[in-house]
Amino acid sequence: MTRSDEVVRASTVVAAAPDDAFRLFTDEVDAWWRRGPRFRFRPGADGVMRFEGEAGGRLVEAFDAAGEDVYEVGRILAWEPPGRLCFEFRARAFAPGETTRVEIRFEAVAQGTRVVVEHAGFEAFAADHPVRHGLVGPAFGAMMGSWWADLLLAARRRAAERSAA
Repeated sequence: MTRSDEVVRASTVVAAAPDDAFRLFTDEVDAWWRRGPRFRFRPGADGVMRFEGEAGGRLVEAFDAAGEDVYEVGRILAWEPPGRLCFEFRARAFAPGETTRVEIRFEAVAQGTRVVVEHAGFEAFAADHPVRHGLVGPAFGAMMGSWWADLLLAARRRAAERSAA
């Protein structure tokens, strides 16, 4: 992997039809987006993840009921249920104006829906950027792939819980 093609991909199959999988990912993001300093955006604070609106809206972690104290993860670039969701992504280590792009596709399969995440835009960050944790190339891709795999596993579990209820 060269720095110019650092696109991280992860996928899973959830036990839900594509429209239900899309709603799970958007309406129930706080239920599957893992907690803790590795996954959330303000260490030591217990926020609530939510998508605000559709295309042009935001993905945020809110730290108060009024929604005034938020960390803006990114703007929603595409909201195309049941097949596609795309948003900017801004990690804690990003400076103002720095973003990457996350695209999630929902594809019908016999077992439910294949959810495919592609996270791109890392080539804009220098090798010593804090988001890289000292990693470049395949090592960086593996780290980010593992991060998304952990989130997708949590989403798959959430879908299984919903279908068992």
